Amino acid sequence: MSLAGGRELVAIPGPSVIPDRVLAAMHRAMPDIYGDDLLEVSDEIYAALPRVAGMPADGRVFVTISNGHGAWEMAISNTLSRGDEVLVLESGRFAVTWGEMAAFSGVKTEVLHAPDRCPVDPAAVQSRLQADVTHQIKAIFMVYTDTASSVMNDIVAVRRAVDAAGHPALLMVDCIASMGSEKFLMAEWGVDLALAASQKALMVPPGLGFVWAGPRALAAHATADLRTGYFDWSARTLAGAHYLRYCGTMPVSHLYGLREALIMISEEGLENVWARHAVLAGAVRAAVGAWATPGGIELNVLDPAGRSNAVTTILTGSIDATRLSDICRVQAGLTLGAGIGDFMGKAFRIGHMGHVNPPMILGALGTVEAALLTMGAPLGGSGVAAAAAHIGAHLR
Repeated sequence: MSLAGGRELVAIPGPSVIPDRVLAAMHRAMPDIYGDDLLEVSDEIYAALPRVAGMPADGRVFVTISNGHGAWEMAISNTLSRGDEVLVLESGRFAVTWGEMAAFSGVKTEVLHAPDRCPVDPAAVQSRLQADVTHQIKAIFMVYTDTASSVMNDIVAVRRAVDAAGHPALLMVDCIASMGSEKFLMAEWGVDLALAASQKALMVPPGLGFVWAGPRALAAHATADLRTGYFDWSARTLAGAHYLRYCGTMPVSHLYGLREALIMISEEGLENVWARHAVLAGAVRAAVGAWATPGGIELNVLDPAGRSNAVTTILTGSIDATRLSDICRVQAGLTLGAGIGDFMGKAFRIGHMGHVNPPMILGALGTVEAALLTMGAPLGGSGVAAAAAHIGAHLR
């Protein structure tokens, strides 16, 4: 017998749950793409996106019809040249994958590995940059939150390390998992380029990538020789060329959905959005802490300061992660994020980003606990009780 007859709950770390308001906004007939209505929608989006990232006043935001990999490509092709060197700060899977994309374009990449299950070490970054006395390294690639490991890096500390080394490399930050779920202040933190995608905490289906370019990244664009017609920033900034913002026909339904999602974020208040994510992430971590036993369930990230508010990677030890996920999905209607890369078959992930609230988080945790009990898995205590207590402490 299956109990999965109700509405399925997908708790993967993106694509995240799409709000009904966003779905309703997208459900419309195609308009005149040159008409005033769509121009107004686009202008509202371009006015709101800089605020979401805390972009400097002299920066520019660009939208690409793509997933996050397209945003990577836009960042690479508009700032770098063939033969340039990039320092990739590994803290899981995705900074390295971004570096591999750059290498495909002829950029030389060097990977600086973080300590196992920990964030990037700023002291190691400073040391490596100080050794680059001729400043061959042109850019630094890092992720804010790595979706595979759920490591959250300290961007402020890395910026401080770059400055202490006196190095001019551009600091580029992948915020795909973090934008809208973690506090991020691009200008204040000294980030030269940030990027994200629509399908995480920005609550829109996959299909839009975003790049926020600060003044130093925009200056690098003038000499970049990897520029391509589709991603080129120059064409997208021609005066009055609304059509070229998207390099052709705009993603109509996504734009209506994105405008609604940005309105929702504004209504809640960005700082309140960050606070909500922190509470719900804390509930997940409290649950895992209660479940934890030697050789059983445990959090992947060892340093509490390096744990993401967008996603939690949970190691399963001797417990069969695949069977756990199958029970949750087939018998209870809950889809968990699978372990990817080095975590395949060894972990599961719970996404807590975007359009989420206590009933959704407690429901997911309760289902996981029920499945663990069904499997006879070793548990230190009730994760649901711990999560409920954590959330209860923040209710007013």
